[in-house]
Amino acid sequence: MPRLNNVKTEMLTAEERARFIDAARNAHNRKAGQFMLMAYYTGMRRGELFRLKWTHIDFERGFITIKGEEQEGAKINRDERIPLTQPVRELLAEIGSNDSAYVFPGRDGVSRMTDINKQVNAIKKAANLPADFRPLHGLRHTFASVAVSNGVPLSHVQKLLTHKDPSLTQRYAHLEDSALKNSASLVGDFLANSVQLDRDDGNSQ
Repeated sequence: MPRLNNVKTEMLTAEERARFIDAARNAHNRKAGQFMLMAYYTGMRRGELFRLKWTHIDFERGFITIKGEEQEGAKINRDERIPLTQPVRELLAEIGSNDSAYVFPGRDGVSRMTDINKQVNAIKKAANLPADFRPLHGLRHTFASVAVSNGVPLSHVQKLLTHKDPSLTQRYAHLEDSALKNSASLVGDFLANSVQLDRDDGNSQ
């Protein structure tokens, strides 16, 4: 099997994200649309979504447990937890309970899903996303890129993506520049407005 180029960073623009959400919500295959939206809102890997069970979701405490992958009955990764956000809560309520232990069961409606490539690519086409955009990998990268660009610390993004190696998260470090500029602009505007308010107060006395 060819090795995936996971060093490549992909990020959908705001316009592309809007088209994607619309295509996913109106997908002919409703389950595939929900699957992709779950990836978009959480940054979870495809295999993690395949293994996701309802018992892994703690609605009361607000966390999703990502169970470590197993090989020959032994875990090769430890369990991780990510926060259960409001968009995800709403999506899970839309999915609703089913006859399976899995949130996204396979064709028989009971056992775990093992493949969704055809349905995912159909949604990518409907959303008119770039030809080289890898849907599920790209949604994970988009999740991280949007987070970093909006000021979420890399250390938090590492935990949200459940990266064991911090160097994997460093690929998004360049996006911190725009977040820092936005923060500096907010502080600058606040300081300038504060001076103007002081002057106005002084003139009114």
